[in-house]
Amino acid sequence: MVFQITALYALPLAILGLVLWFRVTIMRSNLNVSIGEKGDLNLLQKIRQHGNFIEWVPMILILMVIAEGNGAGVWLHISGSLILIGRLVHPFGLKIDNASHPLRYVGNIASLLALLNVLICIVVTSAGL
Repeated sequence: MVFQITALYALPLAILGLVLWFRVTIMRSNLNVSIGEKGDLNLLQKIRQHGNFIEWVPMILILMVIAEGNGAGVWLHISGSLILIGRLVHPFGLKIDNASHPLRYVGNIASLLALLNVLICIVVTSAGL
């Protein structure tokens, strides 16, 4: 079985994940930090930006594969678009000094809606509706 819809979103998300990872790795190297952040708030911010991505994206992609395998079809574009948009803007809003940055809210809400949509897709396709 080919998962074309999920793959369409998995590729740019994987690239974004690598960019976020590289930002952490380069900063760790520059600061000579192996584990943790040594009190550097900029490094902590980058670690959390990457960590938040990792907390959301794999779960949603796995659920998208399940839903696509069940035959959810075009409805998965909603989840794919939301998670991609949400994860693109979220790092710009996840700031140490501003917990209520609008892009943080946009990223979190988009990710939550992506999750809810894919869960509905799984319920509907599993029930044969």
